[in-house]
Amino acid sequence: VQLQASGGGLVQPGGSLKLSCVVSGSILSINSMGWYRQSPGKQRELVATITGRGVTKYGSSVMGRFAISTDNGESTVYLEMNSLIPEDTAVYYCNADLNYCSGYRCYDDVVYWGQGTLVTVSS
Repeated sequence: VQLQASGGGLVQPGGSLKLSCVVSGSILSINSMGWYRQSPGKQRELVATITGRGVTKYGSSVMGRFAISTDNGESTVYLEMNSLIPEDTAVYYCNADLNYCSGYRCYDDVVYWGQGTLVTVSS
C-alpha cells in the first residue's frame, strides 16, 4: 500500500492550491482519509479528515477556507485550499485508515502516511 501526495508549491497570500493524494495497492476498503500538516518547530496538526461515508472534520484554523473531498472510487483524497495565509505554510501529509489483505491474512484499521508535499504561502 502506498500513498502519493502532490500539488504543493509556492502561492501568494490570498491564493488557492489543490492537493491530491492517491492510494494504491491491494486494499479492501478505506475507512477514512485525511490531511495533516507540520511547520518547522511545531507538532503535526489536523487539517481535515473525511470518512468513507463522507463525514468531514476540519481543524479550527482552516475551517471555512479549506475543503476535503474524495473521488467516486474513494482512492484519491483532495484538499482544496483557499484564502491562503502565511501561517498555512507547512509540509502537508495525507493519510488513510484502511483494511487490506496480504496473502491469507487480513488487517483492519491500518494507517498509512504519504511522503508529504510542501506548501509555501509567501509574497
